[in-house]
Amino acid sequence: MDWIRLTKSGKDLTGLKGRLIEVTEEELKKHNKKDDCWICIRGFVYNVSPYMEYHPGGEDELMRAAGSDGTELFDQVHRWVNYESMLKECLVGRMAVKPAVLKDYREEEKKVLNVKGGIKYGIQHSTSDVFSPVTSCNLDPGPYKIGTHLHIYIFSCLFLWAYLSLCGMLPKSQVTDTLAKEGPNYPSYDWFQTDSLVTIAIYTKQKDINLDSIIVDRQDDSFRAETIIKDCLYLIHIGLSREVQEDFSVRVIESVGKIEIVLKKKENTSWNFLGHPLENHHSLIPRKDTGLYYRKCQLISKEDVTHDTRLFCLMLPPSTHLQVPIGQHVYLKLSITGTEIVKPYTPVSGSLFSEFKEPVLPNNKYIYFLIKIYPTGLFTPELDRLQIGDFVSMSSPEGTFKISEFQELEDLFLLAAGTGFTPMVKILNYALTDIPTLRKVKLMFFNKTEDDIIWRSQLEKLAFKDKRLDVEFVLSAPTSEWNGKQGHISPALLSEFLKRNLDKSRVLVCICGPVPFTEQGIRLLHDLNFSKNEIHSFTA
Repeated sequence: MDWIRLTKSGKDLTGLKGRLIEVTEEELKKHNKKDDCWICIRGFVYNVSPYMEYHPGGEDELMRAAGSDGTELFDQVHRWVNYESMLKECLVGRMAVKPAVLKDYREEEKKVLNVKGGIKYGIQHSTSDVFSPVTSCNLDPGPYKIGTHLHIYIFSCLFLWAYLSLCGMLPKSQVTDTLAKEGPNYPSYDWFQTDSLVTIAIYTKQKDINLDSIIVDRQDDSFRAETIIKDCLYLIHIGLSREVQEDFSVRVIESVGKIEIVLKKKENTSWNFLGHPLENHHSLIPRKDTGLYYRKCQLISKEDVTHDTRLFCLMLPPSTHLQVPIGQHVYLKLSITGTEIVKPYTPVSGSLFSEFKEPVLPNNKYIYFLIKIYPTGLFTPELDRLQIGDFVSMSSPEGTFKISEFQELEDLFLLAAGTGFTPMVKILNYALTDIPTLRKVKLMFFNKTEDDIIWRSQLEKLAFKDKRLDVEFVLSAPTSEWNGKQGHISPALLSEFLKRNLDKSRVLVCICGPVPFTEQGIRLLHDLNFSKNEIHSFTA
């Protein structure tokens, strides 16, 4: 609304005092600064400098197209936006075009204007589930000049916009729903609709956003989307104004930090508003200050891995999107004798080999856990008693491990004891498939007996298949037939094991196990001159 008020103020937003000019490529390139920024979209040039502070995606995104043709970038992110109406007061003129392009412009006129038949409205689908308001018409341009057509075109756009707004047919902008911007880097959101879909767009203004960064939960009419932005969580929490179906889709445009969540309406009717705000809606909260949010997951399968370790498979609700990042954990919660008991666990892959995996549901709906059952424990026996089809509550992901720690990594050392092996599963899978600089991965796996070794045959097969991987098993209570290493974590074992490929190799040592094991291991690693930045310990 502030931008509309500015465009209605009569202020010269082009700097040309109302003149329209023909812009050459050379002239366009000169206007590439924040306070003098021209952008070409579909053959027309706009001075977007006055619009900088109003752009939901931030100034940096507009500057990506400064002094150039931004049509392709615009279509990636904002194809549904009626930019002609929003920027009409910023119109500098048209590009100096070749006759073939001029012909295309006249074809566009035919689509927009229909003097004889009136203006029709429709929705155009793109392959990326983004929707554009379009017009359909038949007009013989006749003897009119392009300048005359442009005035008719602008007038028709304004008329169409006003008419459809009154009818409630335009994609609804979140102008009335979005709270005031709290700063240039504060996230924002918007929404628009078609007859059957509602799309919620989140503008994070960050470059490192991916599908792991967004968690979506919908229960009844409540819609909740958590976006992880560095050390904070941006929350959208809304009671939807109308009913939607269970399934939805999530799309991330990483290059601009935009997230699109597409909901399916239960009834093909126009929504007058998205919904009403719920607790902490449109807030940016430090992650350390956020409480745990749980959703009920269904037990799909459980199978024995060792004599006391099970592989549990849980299925997320259809109305949830959640992907647990590598190296992070979740909390499982059960009600035991009237008391809620919570324990942390690190999800694993279904197996170390893709050919062993069960068919997975779309959008990574299966979450796997390797869990040791303690007969005298409180939580794990109750978990083990669950039947297929029963439910257990699972929190959103937690943890400090960042995948950026793998950048340019050459040597990776993994120290695991017992079920401390669980965070190493996804790390192994990722390291051997997605780190091109990696020369060597070494796993030292501590257990009490041979029967305690989790996925021993899979580890041996993986080491045989990929020569970069070395696996050493260390037992503290072996049988007389054991020919491998024995004992507990010690300077002698580690000094022999932790040998870099090169003197100045970039290395990372990951360690996980019982608390005494981890604390002792960290002390020994420091004694062996590994720096704090080269060590990551998994604790919960």
